[in-house]
Amino acid sequence: MILGMPIEQTTERYESRSAQRERTATVVAVSPLEADSPERVTKRMNRIAAAEAARPAPAASTAMALERILGRSDLMSVNYLEIGLRAARCVGRVTIRQRNGTVLGYGSGFTISPRLFITNHHVLGEAAVAATSRVEFNYQEDAGGRLLASVSVGLEPDAFFLTDPGLDFTIVALAEQSIDGTKLGDFFWLPLIEEEGKVLCEEYVNIIQHPNGEPKQLALRENKITEMFPNFIQYKTDTAPGSSGSPVFNDQWEVVALHHSGVPERDGQGRMLTRDGTVWTEEMGEHRIAWKANEGVRVSRIVGAIRAARLGPDQDRLRQPILDGKEPGSPSAPPADGPGSDREVRSGPGPKDPASTPLQAAVSEDGTATWTIPLQVSVRLGTGGMPAQARGGDGAATAQPLPPRPAALPVPDAADGAPAAAPSPELQEALREVERARGRTYYDAAQDAARREAYYDEVDAHVSPGTLYRQLSRLVDATHRTRLPYKPMTHLYPWVDLHPDLKLRSIYSGKPFEAEELIREDARVAAERSRMVERMRTVLAAAALPSEQMEATLDTLEASLPYNCEHVVPQSWFGKAEPMRGDLHHLFACESGCNSFRGNIPYFDFPDFEEAVRGECGKREQGGFEPANGKGAVARATLYFLLRYPGEIDGTPKEYRPESIRTLLAWHAAKPPSPYERHRNAAIEEMQGNRNPLIDHPEWASRIDFAAGLG
Repeated sequence: MILGMPIEQTTERYESRSAQRERTATVVAVSPLEADSPERVTKRMNRIAAAEAARPAPAASTAMALERILGRSDLMSVNYLEIGLRAARCVGRVTIRQRNGTVLGYGSGFTISPRLFITNHHVLGEAAVAATSRVEFNYQEDAGGRLLASVSVGLEPDAFFLTDPGLDFTIVALAEQSIDGTKLGDFFWLPLIEEEGKVLCEEYVNIIQHPNGEPKQLALRENKITEMFPNFIQYKTDTAPGSSGSPVFNDQWEVVALHHSGVPERDGQGRMLTRDGTVWTEEMGEHRIAWKANEGVRVSRIVGAIRAARLGPDQDRLRQPILDGKEPGSPSAPPADGPGSDREVRSGPGPKDPASTPLQAAVSEDGTATWTIPLQVSVRLGTGGMPAQARGGDGAATAQPLPPRPAALPVPDAADGAPAAAPSPELQEALREVERARGRTYYDAAQDAARREAYYDEVDAHVSPGTLYRQLSRLVDATHRTRLPYKPMTHLYPWVDLHPDLKLRSIYSGKPFEAEELIREDARVAAERSRMVERMRTVLAAAALPSEQMEATLDTLEASLPYNCEHVVPQSWFGKAEPMRGDLHHLFACESGCNSFRGNIPYFDFPDFEEAVRGECGKREQGGFEPANGKGAVARATLYFLLRYPGEIDGTPKEYRPESIRTLLAWHAAKPPSPYERHRNAAIEEMQGNRNPLIDHPEWASRIDFAAGLG
């Protein structure tokens, strides 16, 4: 490490995505929005739409924003620079000092509340070091190239000090007055926005920094995001080591990351190289290193860790402005001469961007919760209803993001104040089916045993693994007589996925839901999804996208909107084709928070899963997801899919390799089929004709060559 920078870990993450970057470059040439996950694309679109809806600007401005994301326009409003200058006032140079005043090095950082300042853990890792260090604001040149009068401020770790080595951040309190005795007051600061959707892969970001301890500099729209990890983002830029702790901004000047490390160029022997291609040695200075990429810590994860920290009352009061997510008012914004100057500033940070404010619900006496997103959205939750959405993030020790608390996005019954439409016949029939379920026998074991024996009458389980695979594959295909379209509201929720208490339970978190509630919500979400897609179609048309690209983008958007139904084998793996998409054997109720958290990454067994700090949906790191609940059920559903659809799972690290099947078989053995799964299996046979052999004959699992089903 150089000056404590986590170079090796950053390099390892960079190298792990080499093949993915090559594929992304190919995809971007066709459709830039395909470079990132559908979930993040949707969140980004929503933030832009919310920001534009709050401004008295022509509709074409939304198209302009979209064009910038697509890389087709570099035109910016002139106030872009004004807002950037205001953001720059919050950035200071950190001078790391010993008790005797000896300077150990420099870093960067920025104010995130009236009293709190953030930099990297590797810059200020200990309270004792912070107590003797300084932050220098306004250390920059004027238009004539002359240094301005800077303002030096001490740090007070006794008032507040929070550090996280894993996420590489330190937050420390600033003194209430500068070294020369000037009272600082509540000067301007940069809000940390916990919600995602602030930036996508292939977008450009800006960095305000003090490279090598030099006067403040700006890397403006030269830094392209290349990778999005759960806790980090990587980008190409010209930042230097002294830039550790710098804010990384999107085009709306929202902070998206805390810059913390780089990936150096190396020769064949692993030695770091200089910009002129020679081998770097320590005496040359860090500014001579050739950096091929840089990395920042995602702000959403930092806020999650801040929220999770246990603090005393005094520190909690200082923390609260960060969690409030509010921008400071304009009267307290620092003048161009820095904090403490006598010059008055009349221009503030501008209109509040609703997209930068965490969603807050106003709850009335009748239990109705109302959000503004920017549509006004109301939903009344009944007994046993959906859990409230809560924002989360990694704690100090986690390696994956904590997912939002399970809750689907509530949507209005009608748009623009129009009268609510009458329930559709489909919705009414689904609700009637739920009512009928209360009078049905949940599971008749004797009847099911007879049907099971008849179903496998011609199967010989004592043949070779390959032959048994082919027998069962032909059987589940031939008996799949009714190929249902994907409609969980009517086919899954009313009866098939009910547990013995006649409630639905999220497959990954285990949280209970009333079937009626999920059915009504899915109906509302489906209606809003149609309206949103049509609105986005108008936006994309204004951006003059080619028709093929527009349809691909709309398809991506639609697929990423909230769903409460999980495809155990992700839809993207089989192109959302039927009958795979509607096959009930691999569909489970799953609240949208956990659904999005898993995304389309394969199941994985983490060695430290039981001891690891993880979210209630499970643990996710790059390339793998281990659910907190339902492992046996999802393993059997995946193994069924290999039998029913040979070749649709492609046998690559992105999906499943032969060794991955061992994990699924281990989960299957550890968590035998429950009455819930036996009920599902019988109910699905009634609806579509086939059964899951792993539920009926768990003992056959070790005798079947499931690898034969990999493409």
